[in-house]
Amino acid sequence: MEAITDMMNGNLKLSSRDRAVLMKTPFLTGLSGSSLVRMLSAMSVASLPNRKSIFREGDNADAFYCVLSGYVRLYRLNREGREADIRICAPGDTFAECQLYGGTKYRYHAQTAEAVTLAKFDMQAVRDLAEQEKDVAKAVMMSLSSHLQASMDCIANDRLHTAPQRVANYILNRCPVDGGPAAIRLPFQKSLLAGQLGLAPEALSRAFSTLRKTGVTVRGRVIQVGDVGALREI
Repeated sequence: MEAITDMMNGNLKLSSRDRAVLMKTPFLTGLSGSSLVRMLSAMSVASLPNRKSIFREGDNADAFYCVLSGYVRLYRLNREGREADIRICAPGDTFAECQLYGGTKYRYHAQTAEAVTLAKFDMQAVRDLAEQEKDVAKAVMMSLSSHLQASMDCIANDRLHTAPQRVANYILNRCPVDGGPAAIRLPFQKSLLAGQLGLAPEALSRAFSTLRKTGVTVRGRVIQVGDVGALREI
């Protein structure tokens, strides 16, 4: 493990925080020894500014990524230029690994939502490694299964919950208390929250207006809840 740490500190130039985020990802937690060393050898690290394109739909899918810091927005465009958010990736999230066995072209756009640090994994190198190392193949399957389950949950939530309920659930999942007043701070702009919840910005605004009757107020990125218990009844 010491050799692995030296490799990550020296060659990859990861900060201690980025290293901790990376090693807790489901994609790497099950790896050790030579498998982990070989996986890290297929990785490079990059820092990108806000609103920087990482890849575009139709580009050659030569890498997948792990967010170490910041946020990344995944989205699609139609012919008229209308955007549809697919996912907001936070630190510890991986994206585009579905392309390991899902075609040679990216199927959506990826753009930084603020300044980010990314771990970039060479697609072909990991594909080759998965054919040679059983634990790497298992890690790939676990990652893909996790994304599939999350996608199914997202579809179900969109169909079962109204816009105010989606917003309420987002707030409740981040409240520090089970009852009484509470406050949370959004980690990103409300426009990104709208996309994450599958809402248009104006629909998000209407949802917040509906939630005012339960004591929810919004000031910038700070959301205050008058009574967490009342919000659970939405």
